[in-house]
Amino acid sequence: MIELLAPAGDFECLKAAVHNGADSVYFGSNIFNARAFAENFTIENLKNAINYAKLRGVKTNLTLNTLIKEEEFESAIQLAQEAYCAGIDAIIVQDLGLATRLIELFPDLPIHASTQMTVHNLKGALQLQELGFKRIVLARELSMNEIEYICKNTSIEIECFVHGALCISYSGQCLLSSILGGRSGNRGKCARSL
Repeated sequence: MIELLAPAGDFECLKAAVHNGADSVYFGSNIFNARAFAENFTIENLKNAINYAKLRGVKTNLTLNTLIKEEEFESAIQLAQEAYCAGIDAIIVQDLGLATRLIELFPDLPIHASTQMTVHNLKGALQLQELGFKRIVLARELSMNEIEYICKNTSIEIECFVHGALCISYSGQCLLSSILGGRSGNRGKCARSL
């Protein structure tokens, strides 16, 4: 099955995606998401966004796709709980520790592996499938043949970017921006050091 999944950095973007044929949307809260400089959603706006999309038959995905520090772990779980109670359809995660905990806490909520997890081969896809992930957003650097090979040899859902920014770093191995400007892509603050 092919699904058109569109980003929604704010409510206007959400409306545009919904009204222009997106099957699903993904968006983040104002914390723990890889688009730290987007407007994003507060908890209250998050609930409104989920309701808006659901009333129009569009699925919603929350991005919790940054690396989580130890002292942030419970806050990230709390955010996931709020989204779960509001009816989110899936959560996209980069941090493996957070993802495995979410899979334990919410067994009926699909957890998707973010492209930031750098899954670029079949072995990685199979490992995440075994851990309980429902979908993998493959690394953006893969060729069509590599994507096809992974799809044919695993039963996990596969998602791929069809456009978007690429840089000289691999998805999930975002170090250049941090080294050059102190802004880590793994914390949602990439400086786009191309």
